[in-house]
Amino acid sequence: MPDILPELPEITLKSRVRLYRGAEIALGPGKADLLSAIASEGSISAAGRRLGMSYRRAWLLVDTMNRCFREPLVASAAGGQHGGGAHLTALGAEVLALYQAMAEDVAAAAERHAAGLRDLLG
Repeated sequence: MPDILPELPEITLKSRVRLYRGAEIALGPGKADLLSAIASEGSISAAGRRLGMSYRRAWLLVDTMNRCFREPLVASAAGGQHGGGAHLTALGAEVLALYQAMAEDVAAAAERHAAGLRDLLG
């Protein structure tokens, strides 16, 4: 007779690094993804589409980031006959690289302790 044991859910660890300026989230995983998408797409609207968000939502996230840092992270040009576009400023590229490195470090540190916690779960 086969053992009939309930299947246990997978155990996962998720860490989220967020940088706050006052009550506003200046930078977090979603905003970092948006910066990365803007860098590769060259457009706020295309980056938003790639991430499944409206242009308005993407623009509001960019606006928050631009206001929170000492200089804008994203520079944009209005559309029109020759099209618009957006790109990361030098500060935007630096902030994105620092955030990604920090998030990787936090995830690695958390994973070092996760095995002990996993062993204690029922």
